[in-house]
Amino acid sequence: MKEARVQVKVPLVPRPGTTDSEEPTSNSTMEKDKLASVTPIRLASVGSAITSAPRKARVDTSEDATTGQMHVPVIELDHFRPVKRRRMRTFARGHRWGRRKPPRWQPVAAATTLLTLALLIPVILVWPRADDSVKSVPASPTANSTSTPAPTPAVPVTYPEPNVRVYLSATGTTVELPLEKYVSGVVAAEMPAEFRLEALKAQAIAARTFIVRRLAANDTSGVPSGDADVTDTVSHQVFIPPDQAKAEWTRLGKAEDWEKLEQAIRESRDAVMTYQGKAITASFFSTSNGYTENAEDVWGNVVPYLKSVDSPWDKKIAPRFEETVTMKRSEVLQKLNLSASAIPVSAQKGSAWMEVLSTTKGHRIKEMQIAGQTFSGSEVRNLLGLRSSQFSWKSDGDKIEFTTYGYGHGVGMSQWGANGMAQEGHTATQILKHYYTGISFGQASKMLASK
Repeated sequence: MKEARVQVKVPLVPRPGTTDSEEPTSNSTMEKDKLASVTPIRLASVGSAITSAPRKARVDTSEDATTGQMHVPVIELDHFRPVKRRRMRTFARGHRWGRRKPPRWQPVAAATTLLTLALLIPVILVWPRADDSVKSVPASPTANSTSTPAPTPAVPVTYPEPNVRVYLSATGTTVELPLEKYVSGVVAAEMPAEFRLEALKAQAIAARTFIVRRLAANDTSGVPSGDADVTDTVSHQVFIPPDQAKAEWTRLGKAEDWEKLEQAIRESRDAVMTYQGKAITASFFSTSNGYTENAEDVWGNVVPYLKSVDSPWDKKIAPRFEETVTMKRSEVLQKLNLSASAIPVSAQKGSAWMEVLSTTKGHRIKEMQIAGQTFSGSEVRNLLGLRSSQFSWKSDGDKIEFTTYGYGHGVGMSQWGANGMAQEGHTATQILKHYYTGISFGQASKMLASK
């Protein structure tokens, strides 16, 4: 079906004040020629403009007879509406407009099909056939190729547990037992069973360090026989055979305490304190006076890790922190190897014959004068059998009362102080690092294996 076409001819409107009889100028002639060459206008190409144009009642193409002027024709758009509709339908069919949208499932199905093909094609290409055989691809040889063995996992190095020979002073015999068994016997004899676990662990490490130092140096000093490493007395470390200690604690209803002791030994196993790679002199004592001592103030030798530190826990929890003993004046002079004539007559009724000359950094007596003779605080403590070298005294006639503070020589770790630290939540490592200045930790079996 052919498209309907409408030609709209627009006549040239004369300028105002001119008539038809007047001859046009050259410009008007050119305008006529241009208008004559205008092609017919297709209604479909201006559909949007026609649709939006205002409607008119009619088309007036007549000329005014009285004036002789031509009026511009006005197109009545309602006459061309059927034509426009036919043109739009025909044009839409030619350009595929107005077609219904495909159902929504068609794009999804197409995408699914493409995805399935993308997955199946590689599988089909590599699928083994019945006549195919698996072929190994040999490695390309090189001129200097060498086979590198697979690395083997690192295995921790273990060292044999050393043995300790202990001289039993009660029977005069020597027993030999593993290091950890020996440490169990020392902790059972040296520290109260009710102490906290971390305090027991600190004591175990100190006891193990003490004996390892002697073993590493082949030190058998103080042993009556030459076939032992250490004695079971306070000269070295007090020791009770573990089987005997376990039976005694069980009899006293302390089976749980024994299990706690064994746990302390197990959790601190093989650990020792070191200074510059060597086991230290791990001295310890029962109760401080609130401070520990410098080694040089007690033994005369400077030891860098045995320095005076605060120990305030002892006063709070130690049951015998302060103790008073009474002696006769004659007994005191006898124990100090002094004669009564050494005391001036003017001072015999009082205590002016005893005087403190200096004190240590640990607040103990360093030197004092008794009946004109000078003694160290440690000498007086040992000779009189006092609990501590920090003491005070007063005379009551022929009697002298000595009041001591703390118990022991004061060098190294305070046992009651360690228990006080453990009650506050400190670990064995923290306890030991507090009482032994600048120490580190090592492995006992390794140190003795490389001896």
